[in-house]
Amino acid sequence: MKLNMGCGNNKKLGYINVDAFPQCEPDVLFDLENFPWPWEDNSIDAVLFHQSLEHMGATTQAFLSLIKELYRVCKNGTEIEIHVPHPRSDNFINDPTHVRIITPQLLQLFDKNLNDKWKLNGSSATPLAHYLGVDFRIKEYNLTLEEPYTTQYCTHKISIEELGTFIRERSNVASGFRIIITAIKHID
Repeated sequence: MKLNMGCGNNKKLGYINVDAFPQCEPDVLFDLENFPWPWEDNSIDAVLFHQSLEHMGATTQAFLSLIKELYRVCKNGTEIEIHVPHPRSDNFINDPTHVRIITPQLLQLFDKNLNDKWKLNGSSATPLAHYLGVDFRIKEYNLTLEEPYTTQYCTHKISIEELGTFIRERSNVASGFRIIITAIKHID
């Protein structure tokens, strides 16, 4: 079973399209900030959050509960594909329904291996994977750049280091992330 979470009008064939708003006519009308979700433990093969996860989890408790539910319903090895706007893009800033910044660094907090490394190194990063009993690994992520930065980078007019500085210091250099995480379930 595949879930397209917060589908809005972006329905996907082969997925169960889930949304809280009846106006978009989802397959399943459900608010993902209500718990528990209506799927069995270890029943989901793939999950898509396409421009939707940043609309969920305005409170810390709601967001952490969402992460726990996501882990509960996913099978071992389930891939979760997440498309979100970059937090320094006008697309993120100007939408009043965007309530949560989603970055690869945020999602690393739910990786038990990284939590363990941070603990050994004395890092102050919160080991949320252990606190919540979840384990997600980042499989890959891509950053979508805006023009003229895409062209300047591709034509070697700016280096990766310069691009990194621009992303940290300027708005509208990057427009978004595509992040794929994998649910890791240790079966005894």
